Amino acid sequence: MRYGMNLLLWTDDATREDFLPTLERLAQLGFDGVEIPVFNLDPAAYARLGKRLDNLGLARTAVTVRSQDDDPISPDPMIRGRGVDATKRALDCCQAGGMELLVGPLYAALGRFSGAGPTAAEWQYGVESVRAMAEHAAACKVDMALEHLNRFEIYLLNTAADCTRFVRDVHHPACGVLYDTFHSHIEEKSVTSALHDCAAQLRHVHISESDRSTPGRGQVNWAETFSGLSRLGYDGWLTIEAFGLALPSLAAATRIWRKMFIDELQLAGDGLAFMKREWERRQAPALRFDRAQT
Repeated sequence: MRYGMNLLLWTDDATREDFLPTLERLAQLGFDGVEIPVFNLDPAAYARLGKRLDNLGLARTAVTVRSQDDDPISPDPMIRGRGVDATKRALDCCQAGGMELLVGPLYAALGRFSGAGPTAAEWQYGVESVRAMAEHAAACKVDMALEHLNRFEIYLLNTAADCTRFVRDVHHPACGVLYDTFHSHIEEKSVTSALHDCAAQLRHVHISESDRSTPGRGQVNWAETFSGLSRLGYDGWLTIEAFGLALPSLAAATRIWRKMFIDELQLAGDGLAFMKREWERRQAPALRFDRAQT
């Protein structure tokens, strides 16, 4: 198992020189790696960041999103093309910086709604767009993990079953599923069933509390989550995704109005200790079974 920390708790541009002390502190806390926001699409900046992270012994994944201006499910082919191109550029940045995985809702615009559920045409547009992204990901030797979000943030993919069916339609080895505990807490009827649904495609896990603050301090069903992942034989990343007030634009987007933790580094340290404790408790051989049986 590898333990990561999403850097959006602090910044949307981790390539800045003045962010290095935070990266050093995360390494000292014992994280195996960090999840890097990729909004600045300058590969050279990520190449420099990758060298710093290598020196710190930190592996890395990456996260990005699509907007209304580059929506991969837009009826306008030019807008869909911009979405594919933007993700390809993000993948180029991942290759430059040594990020092994690009995650997020890469299949549709965040926060854009039609007033109805997804149409068959939107589904197909998304599949075609993501397949083109995945082909470029493979060329970059980077994998992708699609994140299904709750109904208040996106409407194409809301559950693990939705996301798994979509990934199967994309049908590319570079494309898999991200399971996020925050979104699943809202959308799923059963954690165990949701994990079973996406088991064969599961590439990444976001550990995110029900109020987006310190993992283990809210209402997510953590016992079922960690036990379910252990039974699947999951051995990828467990990455904390939490949000605070450090980035006003992101605080507005994630509806964070009040401070819910002492400081960001304490959240990171407490969250890391929580993940390690809960995972290690569930590593008895009797709790495990072959993922191929799911």
